[in-house]
Amino acid sequence: MTTHLVWFRNDLRITDNRALHAACEDPQARVIALFIATPEQWKQHEMAPRQAMFIYQHLQALQHALAERGIELHYHQCDDFAESVDWLKDFCNAEKVDTLFYNKQYEINELKRDAALEKVIRESVICHAFDDSLLLPPGSVTTGNNEMYKVYTPFRRAFLSRLTESDSRSLPAPPARENVGKVVMHRLMPFDYPLADIGKDFAIGEEAARNQLRSFCREQVQDYLEQRDLPAVDGTSSLSPYLAIGVLSPRQCLNRLRTECPQVLEKTDGGAFGWLNELVWREFYRHLIVAWPKLCKHKPFVEWTDNVRWRHAPEELQAWKDGKTGYPIVDAAMRQLNATGWMHNRLRMIVASFLVKDLLINWREGERYFMSQLLDGDLAANNGGWQWGASTGTDAAPYFRIFNPTTQGERFDKAGRFIKAWVPELADVPERDIHQPHRWAEKHQRVLDYPLPVIDHARARKDTLAAFEAAKNRSD
Repeated sequence: MTTHLVWFRNDLRITDNRALHAACEDPQARVIALFIATPEQWKQHEMAPRQAMFIYQHLQALQHALAERGIELHYHQCDDFAESVDWLKDFCNAEKVDTLFYNKQYEINELKRDAALEKVIRESVICHAFDDSLLLPPGSVTTGNNEMYKVYTPFRRAFLSRLTESDSRSLPAPPARENVGKVVMHRLMPFDYPLADIGKDFAIGEEAARNQLRSFCREQVQDYLEQRDLPAVDGTSSLSPYLAIGVLSPRQCLNRLRTECPQVLEKTDGGAFGWLNELVWREFYRHLIVAWPKLCKHKPFVEWTDNVRWRHAPEELQAWKDGKTGYPIVDAAMRQLNATGWMHNRLRMIVASFLVKDLLINWREGERYFMSQLLDGDLAANNGGWQWGASTGTDAAPYFRIFNPTTQGERFDKAGRFIKAWVPELADVPERDIHQPHRWAEKHQRVLDYPLPVIDHARARKDTLAAFEAAKNRSD
């Protein structure tokens, strides 16, 4: 009897899992599964303790789902990727594995790990790797010169054209294996890694994720363009944590969207296309890190921006992290992140602009802090978002585009509902004054237990423009 091993990584689901589906196609094969935790590697990648808990809880759910289909999930913990390669080689020998199935990861360390593994086991084990976490594989959407696009809009145009020609169907979960005895359910020991409570906003399990996807596409996506920028409104899908660890696949998202909104590709001014656009941005950033691996090393895409002389301002950096900058919309956003591990996308742009363009602090500090907190931490998306906001990335906001944090708050949280939910010190401030509370307090001789602004925006804007212009001149 042949033995097929499915190596789970960031694909913690049984539905529409290409590696699992392929491993189960032979009804005569013995199928086993494996997950390897690498806590020291996670520390290097600054994985959020919340995300580690999210993975652990979904790993437990995956173990049960696989057991119901006669597939045992083995679990092991190694320090890092190098150790996992050596251990996995021995595991394949011990279990007499003939074929290894896994879904590709595209970050530079993960690609090196997989190449090292295939090299050491190629004489005894056949490896089958699948492009599973993307709608289209990296390298499949290129310019006429066969190069990766550097600008998003032409990439999207080419991407959608290729997508209509591709097979993006979702695969069903595999049926139960026949002639398999009761699967032993070993207790999964918690990771040797900090774990943090994830709260109640994100339910555990594939079914919960699919239900949320279905509900969003049926009831909310039509209003997505009008509501996505309003943090006080539940106007986004909130599916990114599930996509980040593979509880949902992008194909499931696309197919559910097509089912509920059949005209999504034709009606480009609608909410459904607006949300599809976000899925394509996710693809764009992942394609970029394969075409330019330096992005995985926190290098800027636009090389001259490495000449920017960033400020060393540890107290102001800490104020930003703690949500105590004196700018209400920035502080509310950061407190939401610290409390829940999630942040509304408009707010991610606002706080990134504030850190880089107001405080003139290196964008890498923000990138690292986000990864240490985010439930939906994803290297490609997080790096892409930060380099966009910092004007250091491909197709980024130009360096002279600098958000005014006060007017951003007035525009997207006019009545201060979101601010008051997260900054209770401002509960008594009238909504017309909520974005400049100290001006109100001074006028009415009130004392606020809320910090004064850490920096003057108008002055900071001039300093930032000068710093970027000087950096550009040094590169000429």
